[in-house]
Amino acid sequence: MTQSSPPARRPTIKQVAHLAGVSHQTVSRYLRSREGLKPATLARIDAAVRELDYRPNLIARSMRTRRTGRLALVMPAMAYNPARMLAGAAAAAHEAGFAVEVVSVEGGADVRTERVLELADSGQLEGILALAPIKSAIEGRLPERAAIVVSADFDDAMRGIGELTDAAPVDEIVEHLAALGHRRFLHVAGDLQFASARARKATYLEAVDRLGLESLGVFDGDWSGDSGAAAIRMRAAGRMPTAVVAANDLVAAGVIRGAKDRGLEVPRDLSVTGWDNLEVCRYLPPALTTVHVDLEGLGRNAMLRLIKAINGSEPEPSRQPLNTVIWRESVAPPPA
Repeated sequence: MTQSSPPARRPTIKQVAHLAGVSHQTVSRYLRSREGLKPATLARIDAAVRELDYRPNLIARSMRTRRTGRLALVMPAMAYNPARMLAGAAAAAHEAGFAVEVVSVEGGADVRTERVLELADSGQLEGILALAPIKSAIEGRLPERAAIVVSADFDDAMRGIGELTDAAPVDEIVEHLAALGHRRFLHVAGDLQFASARARKATYLEAVDRLGLESLGVFDGDWSGDSGAAAIRMRAAGRMPTAVVAANDLVAAGVIRGAKDRGLEVPRDLSVTGWDNLEVCRYLPPALTTVHVDLEGLGRNAMLRLIKAINGSEPEPSRQPLNTVIWRESVAPPPA
């Protein structure tokens, strides 16, 4: 009968300090907040943490400091994959020495508010970040044991609100296409139940009007490739645009498919733009001009507001703009 090996002892803060060439007090400070440490020191500690696969002993820390080192991120029941935003939030929390739990709540603001209060009153969390609105009339009911920060980026149906409805890139896209010589435009909108779709439609209409361009209308789509293809297939031969501003990358892919079905080539006969910067769009023939949305940065900055509310530290925020137009091969001057 073979004897099982004893479990490996988890690395200690002193081992991290020794490997990084710093004091254990410096590593302890690093685990509380990266603020104020020199970049070279941060790099050495980061490398030591990775090499030793060090993870803070949250139970021991809780007993010693009466802090749990745990945060919760509360969001509506997921209607799409928010992985990039959650990754940004989790990375910010981990850098500050916290563990993160994601709590998906069925129901609207009332149910979500009660769940936030339950979590805060449990004594197991130092802070809670809500990514959707909670009731404002709970100020007097907030337990003192947990900080609560609301970064209302989604509504009850996980539709983007707040910063995620910023449609300024549509104006930049229309201006650039006009500068290339385009005069006849079409917009294929997303599902108009979404504030972001309504904002992009409104910005498109304002831009073509301001620049004295011709809009061949707005095709009210549903975020699908089918709606993009239908917008082109249904147009009369003499009423074709030279540029299509699509609500997202999937719609834009449908527009390209519909154009091909009609014997049109992108961008020779038709320029097309999308939104979201899906990874596959870099590899399409032609590579798609689109709008990159810094969801990681949005999640990171939301989490940093919670960390600041807990311990007053201000780790380095994401300074990237939320939306950036990525110009690629699907845009060219209009046909002569």
